[in-house]
Amino acid sequence: MFKKWLAALALITSISALSGCGYNTMQTQDEAANAAWSEVLNQYQRRADLIPNLVNSVKGYAKHEEEVFTRVTEARSRVGNMQLSAEDAADPEKVKQFQQAQGELGSALSRLLLVAENYPQLKADQNFRDLQAQLEGTENRISLARNNYIKAVQTYNTTIRQFPENLTAKIFGMKTRANFSVENEAAVSTAPKVEF
Repeated sequence: MFKKWLAALALITSISALSGCGYNTMQTQDEAANAAWSEVLNQYQRRADLIPNLVNSVKGYAKHEEEVFTRVTEARSRVGNMQLSAEDAADPEKVKQFQQAQGELGSALSRLLLVAENYPQLKADQNFRDLQAQLEGTENRISLARNNYIKAVQTYNTTIRQFPENLTAKIFGMKTRANFSVENEAAVSTAPKVEF
C-alpha cells in the first residue's frame, strides 16, 4: 500500500513540476512567432504582387528608363525565389539574406518611384496613383507585421532564456529565434549632416 501511495505522490509531483516547466508556454509563443512570420511573408507577397502593375504603369510613360525596370524586375525575381519558412526564420543567416533581398527590392522600388516623379502625366494617372497608394499601404503593413514578429520573437526568446524554462528549452532542443535587424547599424547610429 505504501508503494502505491509513494508512486501516486511521485506522479503528482512530476505533473506539478512539468506544469511549471514552461514547455506549453514555449510552444504557444513559438507558434505565435510562426504566425507573425507568416504575416510578414504575406505582406511581402502583397508588395511583390503589386510591383508588375506599377512597373507597367510607369513603362507606358517612361520608355527610356529600361535600367530601372530591369533592376525592379530582377530584385522582385530574387525575392520571389527566396522561400523562407517559419523554421528557416530561426536561422540568423537566412533571415539576413532575406532582409538583404527585401532591402534591394525596396531600393529598386524607390528608384522606380523617383522616375515616376519626372513624368507629370504619369503622376496624374488615376491607376498609377491608386497603385502608389496601395504600395504605400502595403509598406505600412509590412512595417506593422515586422514589428509584431519582432515582439513575438522577443517574448519567445525571453521565455526560453529564463530560469527554469531555460532547462526545459535545453532538454527539448529549443533555441532562440533570429530577429530582424538594421542592415547597416553603424550608418544608422550616426546622425546625418545637414548643410545649407
